[in-house]
Amino acid sequence: MITRASILEQAAQLRARFEAAGAQTVETPILQPAETLLDLYGEDIRARAYITSDALRGEQMLRPDFTVPVVQKHMEHGAEPARYTYAGEVFRRQEHDPDRANEYIQVGYEVFDRTNPAAADAEVFALIAQALDGLALRAATGDIGILMAAVAGLKTTEPRKAALMRHIWRPRRFRALLDRYAGRAPVPPARAALLKAADPLAGGAPEIGKRDRADVEARIAVLRSDAAAAPISDNEMAGLDALLSVRETMPYALEHLRDIAVDLPQITPALDRLEARIAALRARGIDVDRLDFEASYGRTSMEYYDGFVFGFYAERRPDLPPIATGGRYDALTRRLGNGAEIPAVGGVLRPGLMLLLAEAET
Repeated sequence: MITRASILEQAAQLRARFEAAGAQTVETPILQPAETLLDLYGEDIRARAYITSDALRGEQMLRPDFTVPVVQKHMEHGAEPARYTYAGEVFRRQEHDPDRANEYIQVGYEVFDRTNPAAADAEVFALIAQALDGLALRAATGDIGILMAAVAGLKTTEPRKAALMRHIWRPRRFRALLDRYAGRAPVPPARAALLKAADPLAGGAPEIGKRDRADVEARIAVLRSDAAAAPISDNEMAGLDALLSVRETMPYALEHLRDIAVDLPQITPALDRLEARIAALRARGIDVDRLDFEASYGRTSMEYYDGFVFGFYAERRPDLPPIATGGRYDALTRRLGNGAEIPAVGGVLRPGLMLLLAEAET
């Protein structure tokens, strides 16, 4: 029987493993200021976090993860390079699946090092993989930075690229925007009528909500400017479609992506980083010839990652969430660094799920 005591013991063993690899143990408060997390994730996080309020401190959240407070702590007074480990509870609201835990123990390992990002990626992945050794798991990897590079280099307007960047982690919305910007989707009748009207605000409609007339007029101007912009070309759309469909083992995925780069040359630097990561993983003893790579991996649940991403899954238990996940979050250090930044990558494990699988396999 798996008890809380056994989970805590497993967590302590994992943390000791990371300490032996050179990590410093850090603690973070269970109550986190909600403002920072809302700034990062938007109002969407309210559906996934437990929120309370304090007369002096304002809105607070029960810790939804460790990465954000660890990054904040490092950016305030961390040395370089730095490695951290932690173990403790995180809290996630579950409104649709009562079988998923809303409170569980998480153990993590984070690396802040600007010397060799590819080597740091391989270090984190290899340490997590070693900690999971003996469990029947499938590893999946990806690189959100490749898609971000593709979007950044599109021959379209800056507002369109900014909108696509915001929705990379929302695949359906991202696809809807792409189809609209490529002219593949019809303009909704209400929007067409709005853009056609000489004065859409004529008629004295009442002003309701926080946006005043000037705000509405500015938004209409943006919509008209977008409607006048040339569509994303068929060639670029074909390249994006091909990129998003890549799902092969790492070396073959790189080869396929190199072919796609003929039409999307802006992704070449990101592919060079992928190639360096493959070499670094191989040097760490990882069998990259059997390691899956999915260009779209991580786009539904890894919102602050902007490069390498990975996860470990129990294929015999599709009802379980990932046993471990991680990735690179350089942009997060810029957001929280008050002008400073440093390349960073990390991963987390769920010791409770590890014990559950180990028990089932014995």
